[in-house]
Amino acid sequence: MDRQNTIRENYQTYMWFRQAAERGDAYAQFNLGLMYKKDGEYGRAVGWLRKAAQQGLAFAQNHLGSMYYHGRGVPKNDTEAAAWFRQAAEQGDASAQQNLGLMFRKGRGVGQCHEQAMTWFCRAAEQGVGSAQNLLAECYLSGQGAPVNYPLAMAWFRKAAMQSDATAQLNLGLMYKHGQGVESDDEQALCWFRQAAAQGNAMAQRQLGVAYADGLGVRADPLRAVAWLQRAAEQGDKDAQFSLGVMLANGQGIERDEPRALQWYARAAEQRHVLAQYNLGSMYANGRGTPRDEVRALEWYRRAAEQGAAIAQFNLGVIYAGGQGVPRDDVQAVYWYRSAAEQGDASAQNNLGVMYANGQGVPQDDAMAVCWYRQAAEQGHALAQYNLGGMYNSGRGVERDAVRSYMWMLLAAEAGDETANANKSIVARRLTPAQIGAAVDQSQQWRLAHAGSRKEPGVMH
Repeated sequence: MDRQNTIRENYQTYMWFRQAAERGDAYAQFNLGLMYKKDGEYGRAVGWLRKAAQQGLAFAQNHLGSMYYHGRGVPKNDTEAAAWFRQAAEQGDASAQQNLGLMFRKGRGVGQCHEQAMTWFCRAAEQGVGSAQNLLAECYLSGQGAPVNYPLAMAWFRKAAMQSDATAQLNLGLMYKHGQGVESDDEQALCWFRQAAAQGNAMAQRQLGVAYADGLGVRADPLRAVAWLQRAAEQGDKDAQFSLGVMLANGQGIERDEPRALQWYARAAEQRHVLAQYNLGSMYANGRGTPRDEVRALEWYRRAAEQGAAIAQFNLGVIYAGGQGVPRDDVQAVYWYRSAAEQGDASAQNNLGVMYANGQGVPQDDAMAVCWYRQAAEQGHALAQYNLGGMYNSGRGVERDAVRSYMWMLLAAEAGDETANANKSIVARRLTPAQIGAAVDQSQQWRLAHAGSRKEPGVMH
């Protein structure tokens, strides 16, 4: 009975609006357009909204702009959208002012202009629109449209947050977390993250998960961390999906579950999360949570490598150099080693040195081998230190220098390279006690200058 009454009332309302709209009443035309829009009859909605908009009704102009923006009932047209937004905005419609600001920020239908965007955000914000206040604050935070101004950013974020704008609550929490314009305060950050997370904001839910995982502003609680990360991950937040995968893969405070970790990595990887792509490749390469699959490992390493992940580029180099699941290809190996090496990856620098020393994939060049060994060795890479010591011992690519050779051998042996530990005595036999002392002194000086820079040994010898 209640449903029948509702239908009857809706029909009566529709007929009243229809009659008034046909007599030219702009408000009735607008409301009739909204009724059609709600029912998904976008073509009819546009027709009535246009009639009202042409009479100068700002509400209708703003809605008509939105129809053009989304391509509902009319072909998508940013220029038309911006034109209607402007007509409504100039009449003081706050929603249209915000929409026009967004068009200027994105450069859609108008030339991109952050100053104009900020002007329109400001006009809407001053009318008390929380979302516009957040957008204005973002302008001050990022310096788009005005110089960076943390106090003003925080003031506008706070105004919007007090109106329960979830994005502003998130942004306010981030300012406290990173100490932007205020002292870093994890507890205050957590307070705002909670409010945004309770409204379903995925980024805030992720921030809560990270806070519980790392004990930031709250006692560490892995179970709560997982719960909040999962909420964000299920909304499609790729960073939460990745973090959840890490916790499940490593058993951080929860039971290890590699198949579930693989699933979350896969969802993040499909969204181009570069570390998730790398970790997914690693799971397939090592048969963790899934049968070993070299083809899929290669695919995901490549995706991460093509996005610039040095560690994935290095692994691709290893795969091509060793012919793991692909035909051996030294040229491809060199290409990927170089890509990672130029980003400072020490293992890639060492392996690239090996390729030059052996003439694999590149013309043999001892001087280039020494160049790359040195870059890795200076980062504390033990295997590169040993290789560089060998070059000094044999005089390949550098002037032969037994003292310098012994110095690098000592450093490599101390870092755990077993070959260096076994061979350093061979070099020492050719040295006088004074030369050995000089090498020891040089190695101590190097340690003092490079404290904390040691890298893990590379793959190739």
